[in-house]
Amino acid sequence: MAGHVEVGGAAAAAGDDDVKKEVPQLLSVSWNQNRSCFTAATTADFRVFRCCPFGEHLRRVHEDGGGFTVAEMLFRSNIFATVSSSSSSSSFSSSNNNNNNNNRDHFMVKVWDDITHKCLWQRGFPTAVRSVRVSRERIAVVVDRIVRVYPLFKPTRLVCKVETTHNPRGLCCLSCRSDETTVLACPGTVKGQVRVERLDEDTTRFIDAHSSDVACMEMTLDGTVLATASVKGTLVRVRRGRDNAEIHSIALSPDLRWLAVSSNKGTLHVFSLRIGAGAGQNDAADVPSAASASLARPNTVPNARSSLSFMKGFLPNYFSSEWSFAQFHLPEATRYIVAFGEQNIVMTLGMDASFDPVKGGEKVRKEFFRFLHDKNTPDVGL
Repeated sequence: MAGHVEVGGAAAAAGDDDVKKEVPQLLSVSWNQNRSCFTAATTADFRVFRCCPFGEHLRRVHEDGGGFTVAEMLFRSNIFATVSSSSSSSSFSSSNNNNNNNNRDHFMVKVWDDITHKCLWQRGFPTAVRSVRVSRERIAVVVDRIVRVYPLFKPTRLVCKVETTHNPRGLCCLSCRSDETTVLACPGTVKGQVRVERLDEDTTRFIDAHSSDVACMEMTLDGTVLATASVKGTLVRVRRGRDNAEIHSIALSPDLRWLAVSSNKGTLHVFSLRIGAGAGQNDAADVPSAASASLARPNTVPNARSSLSFMKGFLPNYFSSEWSFAQFHLPEATRYIVAFGEQNIVMTLGMDASFDPVKGGEKVRKEFFRFLHDKNTPDVGL
């Protein structure tokens, strides 16, 4: 896996438009940390796309034709973390002699430097790797009931191993501020619980966020605010009433003014937040359908009654209104993940290979792309 392929380059010109090529199956999509790019892992390769202006940035393939189940980009850098089956491991060259590989390892996690064209390290796991998360200093590898954290560039040392409940979604958040302590958030050991680790201080907190399993979570880059949603009983209020919904994704705007929610109801909701106004109630027996916690120390959160304070559902304590500020309708047949871009843009990525930036205040579609079906995209990796 080497080289650099961009839209409109020599690789694109080398393609034969008369030859119909099979579109690979999309296995996962993920945003980078500042939402300027997203990565698509497919049965044939992984691809990186710029969000604004939209376009394919690069594509990497296995020499033996295998694909990737997960690919993560570190901000807009040359560092990538990938997950693939061990049958594809031969495509990576690496000078690291400390790789932990054996015949029992079926899933391979690799950190790739796309400038030096080297695999910085790779480590095998005998069970399915659900997701990986990267920061400037660490990488978190998520398997079904364990999260392992390693230094990003020195994987021989295990920073910590965190036990979780059954976690098929690979839920995990990792803060990315180099001047702050690293915060890790993941499911706890019981249903509906969230576990928060301050890795540099070796402290642990457990949050009883929901009565049912956690469906998704989102944390700010500095690790001070965490939002979660559960798999059952979640109410999304809209102006026509209320309806049970399965939450697919949640996102916090960088300025903490907005929270976006995508669900199986085919509607993207944007709620106005008032987190800066104060935390409101302490934890009560009533379990929220959506929760958010401030993870900073008490003296860093003005007017907060405690260092762990929750949204009690969609309540005025944190939301300017129980009604969503804006809605945008999406096809119900696919899952979407949502993020905030620049200039009041809400972006969605669909598992139907759709990229859809939406102008928040105007609630109109700005652009729409099928990123795996563009005939002008290069189909070559080096």
